[in-house]
Amino acid sequence: MLGWAITFLIIAIIAAVLGFGGIAGTATTIAKILFVVLLVLFVISLVMGRRGPRP
Repeated sequence: MLGWAITFLIIAIIAAVLGFGGIAGTATTIAKILFVVLLVLFVISLVMGRRGPRP
């Protein structure tokens, strides 16, 4: 998922340099959403991993 977020960020940067404002804004928004989802899943996996094995 981090790979997708980085991909959309690179697309946004390239689109912004070439002057495509709408595409750059959309790609930036998608990258932000994917990054937040990645962080939430990471925190959940950390919390679930600290519980330890159940008997």
